[in-house]
Amino acid sequence: MKNTISSRVADFLKNYPPFNEMKFEDLERLSEEVSILYKIKESVIFEQGEAPHSHFYVVHKGAAVLRKKPDNDIVDLCDEGDIFGLRPLIANENYEMEARAYEESIFYTIPITTFRPYTQKYSEIGNFLIESFASNMRNPYARSHKDKLLAHTSIGNSNTNSGLLDLQSVHYSKKLIACGENSSIKTIAATMTEKKVGAMLIVKGKLPIGIITDKDIRNKVATGQFPITAKAKEIMSAPVITYPVKMTITQAQMAMMKSGISHLCLTEDGTDNTKALGILSKHDIMLELGNNPGVLMKAIKRAGKFKKIKTIRRSVQNLLKGYLDQNIPLTLTSKIIAELNDACVKQVIAIALKKIKKEPPVKFTWMALGSQGRSEQLLHTDQDNALIFEDVPKHQQEKVKTYFLELSKMVTKGLMHIGYAYCPADMMASNPEWCLSLSEWKNRISHWITNPGPDEVLLSSIFFDYNLVYGTPKLLNELTGHIFTMTEKYPIFFMHLAQGALQNPSPTGFFRQFLVEEDGAHKDFFDVKRRALMPLIDAGRLLALSHQIKAINNTSERFEKLAELEPNNGELFMACSYATKALLKFRTKQGLLHNDSGRFIALDSLSKEEKIKLKRTFKTIKELQELIKIRFKLSNL
Repeated sequence: MKNTISSRVADFLKNYPPFNEMKFEDLERLSEEVSILYKIKESVIFEQGEAPHSHFYVVHKGAAVLRKKPDNDIVDLCDEGDIFGLRPLIANENYEMEARAYEESIFYTIPITTFRPYTQKYSEIGNFLIESFASNMRNPYARSHKDKLLAHTSIGNSNTNSGLLDLQSVHYSKKLIACGENSSIKTIAATMTEKKVGAMLIVKGKLPIGIITDKDIRNKVATGQFPITAKAKEIMSAPVITYPVKMTITQAQMAMMKSGISHLCLTEDGTDNTKALGILSKHDIMLELGNNPGVLMKAIKRAGKFKKIKTIRRSVQNLLKGYLDQNIPLTLTSKIIAELNDACVKQVIAIALKKIKKEPPVKFTWMALGSQGRSEQLLHTDQDNALIFEDVPKHQQEKVKTYFLELSKMVTKGLMHIGYAYCPADMMASNPEWCLSLSEWKNRISHWITNPGPDEVLLSSIFFDYNLVYGTPKLLNELTGHIFTMTEKYPIFFMHLAQGALQNPSPTGFFRQFLVEEDGAHKDFFDVKRRALMPLIDAGRLLALSHQIKAINNTSERFEKLAELEPNNGELFMACSYATKALLKFRTKQGLLHNDSGRFIALDSLSKEEKIKLKRTFKTIKELQELIKIRFKLSNL
C-alpha cells in the first residue's frame, strides 16, 4: 500500500531546491525516511555549540529563527521550503548558532545518511551544496542571491547596495554645537541634553581642537575622575580627528572603524587648520543606511518637522525592500514596518499638538483604520483614520468638537505631507462624520448593525479594522465592547456582513484562468487586491467578529487564532493565514518594482512559478467562501 504521508512530503519537497533536481521516485524513497517535528513558538530546535544531529531540517509550515550568541543577534529567518542545520553535518562541526521555532511550526527532519548518497548521484545537488558553502547562502539559486546566511552578520547589516554607498555622500547637520576649551563640564552636559546630541566640539578661534562625547562624560566625570566643574580642556579627546565634508558613507564607516571612534569632525579641507563645519556620528551613518529599525524609530521620535519624517519614511521603504530581498518572513517584516508607520503617525500627532498650542480639552483616541489598522499597510497608500473623544455635557460639545476637528485637519495634512494621500472617500478624522464623541460613535455603530444596508456594511467593514495609534486605550476598549454587545444582540448582521464578504468575484474562471479587468484604465490587468486579498480580509474580519476575538486585527493572525478556536477547520484557517501573507508579500513586491500600489498586475510580466504560487492561494479562497456560505446560511437571505 502506498505511504500517503511520504507522498505528501515528496509533493512538498519537489517544489524546493535542491530536491527539485531529483527524480520523483528517488524523492519518494527519501521521503519515507523523513520524520515530522512539531514545535511550539520559541521552542529550541538546536543550541549553539551543540553537536550536530543525525538529520537536517526543512520548514514545512511556520518559520525558524537562527541566532548567534553572545549578542543573540538574528542571523537568519527560515521560511517555508528553507533548509537549515545541514552545513554542520556536511562539515562535521558543531552548530555555530541556535535555532528556535519563530512561531508554531512544523519541520521535516531528513537523515543525513539517507540524503548523502543523492548528493553523489545528482551533480546538481552537489553543485547546490558547493555553491551554498562557497557563497555562504542557504539557497544559492534564489533570485539575485539575496537570501544570505551570514554567520557573523545580523539582519540589516548586510548591504545590498554597497556599490551605491561608495558613491553616496554623507549628510550632516550644519548646525554645529561647539564651545570653548574653558567651558565647564556641567554646562557642556546641559547643552548636549538640551540639543539632544551625543558630542560637543571644542573650538579655539573657530578651529577644532578637541571633542567631548557622552562616553567621555560617563568614563571621566561620572566615575569621579574629574569633577563636574572641570573645564572642557581637561577631559576632551585631542587632537580631534578631522575629515573633509565631501566623503562617502563607505569612507565614513571605514574612518570610524580605523580610529575606533563614533564621531568625525568635518572641516573645509579635512584638516584641523580650517573651520569646523559639522560633526558626523555613527547614528547619522546608520540613519543614512536606513537598515536598522531601532535607529529609524529613534530618528522618528526626534523629528520635529513633517519634512524630516517624510525623509525617514523613505528609509523605511528601503528597509522594507531589503527585508523582502532577503526573504525575511512577512510576519516579522509586517510587524516592524507597522511599528515604524505607527511611530510616524504618532509623531505627526505630537507635532500637531505642539502647533495647536492648546491642551486637548478631554481625553481622545486616534485610530488607524483599514490596512493600517490591520498592520498590513506596507506600501505608501492613502490614509483612513478616525478620532474618538470623551463625552462632554451638551453645552460643551460644539467647542470640544471644534478643537478636535482643528487638530485632525492639521494631522491629516501632516500625514499627506509625509506620504499618506488623502482618502478619496474622505474617511478621515478631519471629516466631522469621522470625528465623534464616544456616545456618538456608539450610536453610529448601532445604526450600522441594526440597519445593515450595503453602505452600512461597507462602512463597518472599513471601520472594524481599527487600531489604537495615539491617546487613551479606554475609549477604544469601550467601543470594542459595544460592538461585541450589539453583534451578539443582532446576529443577523453577520449574515449581511457575510454576503458583503462574498461580493468580490472569484480570482479564476474556466480552466482556472485568471479573471482580469474587462475595461477601464487597467483593462487586462489582474486586480490582486479585489480578487484575492479582499476575500481573505473580509472573511477573516467576519469570523473574528463572530467569535468576539479582541485585540487581533491582522488578517493572518486572525486566521491563526481561528485555527486555535476551531481545530476541525484548523488546516483551512492556517492555509488562509499563509495565503494572506503570500499575497500581501506578492503585492508589496510588485508595488516596489513598479513604484505604485501593487494592486494591478500585468500577467504577462509574471513567471510561470509566480502564476502557480498565486493560483495555489485561490483554492484556499474558494474553500473559505464555501464555509462562509454554509455557516451563515446565505441561501436563506
